[in-house]
Amino acid sequence: MGEIRAGLSPSEPAVEVGPGEAAAIMTGAPAPPGADAVVMVEYTTPRGDHVEITRGVDAGANIVPVGAEARRGELLLVPGQRLDHAALAIAASVGRTHLLVYAKPRIAILATGDELVDIAVPPGLSQIRNSNTYSLAAQTQAAGGDPVLLPIAPDEPQRLRELIIDGLDADLLLLAGGVSMGKYDLVEQVLAELGAEFLFTGARIQPGQPIVFGQCGAGTPAREAAATWKYFFGLPGNPVSTMVTFELFARPVLEALAGMTPRRLLFLHAKLKTEIKTKTGLKRFLPGILSGEFEHAEVELLRWQGSADIAAAARANCYVVIPPDRERIAAGEWVAVLMR
Repeated sequence: MGEIRAGLSPSEPAVEVGPGEAAAIMTGAPAPPGADAVVMVEYTTPRGDHVEITRGVDAGANIVPVGAEARRGELLLVPGQRLDHAALAIAASVGRTHLLVYAKPRIAILATGDELVDIAVPPGLSQIRNSNTYSLAAQTQAAGGDPVLLPIAPDEPQRLRELIIDGLDADLLLLAGGVSMGKYDLVEQVLAELGAEFLFTGARIQPGQPIVFGQCGAGTPAREAAATWKYFFGLPGNPVSTMVTFELFARPVLEALAGMTPRRLLFLHAKLKTEIKTKTGLKRFLPGILSGEFEHAEVELLRWQGSADIAAAARANCYVVIPPDRERIAAGEWVAVLMR
């Protein structure tokens, strides 16, 4: 008896359902007075003025009660939550046309090294094109930051100092290269001269062991500039090391600067497709390919030539995480996976 469509206007006659009666109803329409369940159309057959129901239902079936998703006064979005597609859908559904948000943090990116040339310049025999600036800019944008690309810094203290000071005008400074133990790795030296406080130097991981993290007052000793401290990361210069250390260390700091509530890194687990043999001592994040579907996911390492092998990193869709105390992991074992 009758039909109830979604978006029913107030001028249309109301439909009520009594005992032994039924009405056609479209998805999204309000349940009519007197009805306490909806039978899916697949389980009904029209018979003239009657309808044959081929499957029984319990009270409440296929009806979403008022207030089922949230009660009046309940908090739907919490401070520190990123406005992804689901959060924006909630805001739209309750008519919030304006939301108070944090500004995107400005992330300065400074690649260092005399061997680097810009991507438009043909490299000489002892030079390579600068890829780290652009990979870090892409990772920064994906994490919700606004990248500020600085010129390449040479292995010369005065110019490096000038560019670091420029970078400290941003909310976070990412330096790529110059943090190892070489004669011309000058980043830590220049930062120390600027009064930087190093919060950690090095991590027991591979790739990415030489990473440093600290805070600095842009030319003023850190203890005298506590109100204006800026954070910095000195990331290793090998491109895969740069990518890995950004995900492990820089991304959480960037998210905090963007107003997000701190959260742990998220790892998946998958079965190892082929055996892994490696050295112990460091936690390793090695490029891999995750494949399969549902409960049949499996992962295998890519053949790669070390932390400068950006071709392997581009083919990978994840990093296989190898614990520091394992020198052999057999095929079929479960391993942790960090998605790219």
